[in-house]
Amino acid sequence: MKSIGSVLLSALLVTACSASSANTSGDSRTEGARSIELLNVSYDATRELWRDINANFISSYKKQTGNNVSIKQSHAGSSTQARAVIDGLEADVVTIASVIDADAIRQKGLIKNGWIDRLPQRSLPYYSTIVFVVRKGNPKGIKDWTDLVKPGIQIITPNPKTSGNGYLSFFSAWGSVVLRGGSREDAINFITKLYKQVPVLDSGARAATTTFVQRGIGDVHLAWENEAHFEVREAKGELELVYPPISIRAEPHVTVVDANVDRRNTRAAAEAYLNYLYTDDAQDTIAKHYYRPSNEVFLKKHAATFSEMRFFNITEIAKDYFDAHKQFIAEGGVFDSIYKPK
Repeated sequence: MKSIGSVLLSALLVTACSASSANTSGDSRTEGARSIELLNVSYDATRELWRDINANFISSYKKQTGNNVSIKQSHAGSSTQARAVIDGLEADVVTIASVIDADAIRQKGLIKNGWIDRLPQRSLPYYSTIVFVVRKGNPKGIKDWTDLVKPGIQIITPNPKTSGNGYLSFFSAWGSVVLRGGSREDAINFITKLYKQVPVLDSGARAATTTFVQRGIGDVHLAWENEAHFEVREAKGELELVYPPISIRAEPHVTVVDANVDRRNTRAAAEAYLNYLYTDDAQDTIAKHYYRPSNEVFLKKHAATFSEMRFFNITEIAKDYFDAHKQFIAEGGVFDSIYKPK
């Protein structure tokens, strides 16, 4: 098994390659050439998932069409990735952490209206949540959100303004208060205490993993469920996974970037790629990487992998993700009012 450090180095090299190939003039990505290159712009914590999905899809696509396809990856914080696509990173597909980030690309005219209903399950081949990773033996006794703000506990979580992991952790923490009968004032007080105990606010999920695991900073890491499993497996007994009783249902949507695939003539391959995510083979692979598959058959098949917990929907704490972002994360929102950079 590769160390987290080696995985990070490999991912950085792949990301650099992706950005370079996507911005090279005279790109020959055309269906007619029978040699197609796609760029998947994704969020930080999906590197290992796409490595396996891509290999399987490439083989399947070759058998079905006779065409060769290669897939490049780009990974960073979800909001950072959305901005990169808006600024010219030529993604064929985006598989980022939130509808907020995908819709920001739509607002710039790069994705067509109604995109969310073009694929099954409202373009959600899988879903996830936010859980805790703690040190061996859980020495600080962290079992629930209320435990995070005990004196002396250091919390590692990414910046909610740049990272899907970051703002989903914020929403989860907020929901853990108000959905148990707490007031808005109670939630603000809790969030204020929580971020005062965050020593490092990284820009993305994998950077936060590096801070917690390699640098040894913090007592608890608020992580994607799949990332938590990855950390614990890599740590070989030095870390443990804790499922809080309640957390958000995280929904990382996927979509083609219409303006780019139409210009590149890669729509057929890009759509086949995303539709492949709903096949039995892909759903099984998704579950093996600790994402919760949208197909209930495979969710039940891997039930032992996923602990039971209460998921809440974003509509239980706001009108929708856009309203939640405006209230809590956007300029002038709650986060700006309670967090002062160290």
